[in-house]
Amino acid sequence: MAVTDRGTAGAAAGDLVRHFEEDGFTVARGLFAPAEIDALCSEFAALHSAGPVPGHFEPRATGTAGSADPLYVFPRVMNPHRINGTARRFLLEPRLRAVLELLLGEEVLAAQSMFYFKPPGARGQALHQDNFYLRVEPGTCVAAWIACDVIDRGNGGLEVVPGTHGMDVFCPEEADEGVSFAREYVPPPPGLSAVPVDMEPGDVLFFNGSLVHGSGPNHSGDRFRRSFIGHYVGRSAERIGRYYPTLSMGGEPVPLLESEGAGPCGTEFAPTGPH
Repeated sequence: MAVTDRGTAGAAAGDLVRHFEEDGFTVARGLFAPAEIDALCSEFAALHSAGPVPGHFEPRATGTAGSADPLYVFPRVMNPHRINGTARRFLLEPRLRAVLELLLGEEVLAAQSMFYFKPPGARGQALHQDNFYLRVEPGTCVAAWIACDVIDRGNGGLEVVPGTHGMDVFCPEEADEGVSFAREYVPPPPGLSAVPVDMEPGDVLFFNGSLVHGSGPNHSGDRFRRSFIGHYVGRSAERIGRYYPTLSMGGEPVPLLESEGAGPCGTEFAPTGPH
């Protein structure tokens, strides 16, 4: 059954915290207005039309033979907050900060941003844990995942495995490259299973960096599944991967020590050895 009622924009603070602590995630419904989401999507449509931005957004030629991978044309945008003012404002948005500090109980720092177009026919990302990549120590990271379209199972919506947020980072297996653009796959632990999180534009899913989550392919014929994601850490964190320079929510650099083993885009690791 899809998760459709884990919190609302007007939900009591205690409910948001309780769901987050019990399940590892919570949803703030309607945190952003439709006009705000439209403006965000327009900004990324313009970025896409303007062409590649090395190190952030690099579409590849599709060639003339065989079926083209939609992600060649619409790859995700990595750390757009470093090159785009709108993306930076969303990453550092005070409404996100208020919820994040409520959930973490401390000041938060921003570490990363991403924008996914996920066009029709695109592969998803196999179940994984974010802190496998960011390597926040001590503690973990937290994601704020902003829905920019109606998101459901048909267009490759997000799935989460409630209860895994209290577990260690797992050693991933090899993912099926036919359905996942990333190599890593973490199967749900025995007794636990993935559940889909259906969302509307402007909803925000907040989840723990140890929570196992992922998405399947976009099987729709004509629907994108756009989303903007920010990753954050508590101010008490001491170390993070070298690819994630942290900022205060006011935008000032707040350097942390470097942890070992982190990569920038989620495709750098051979699935060997426990973590």
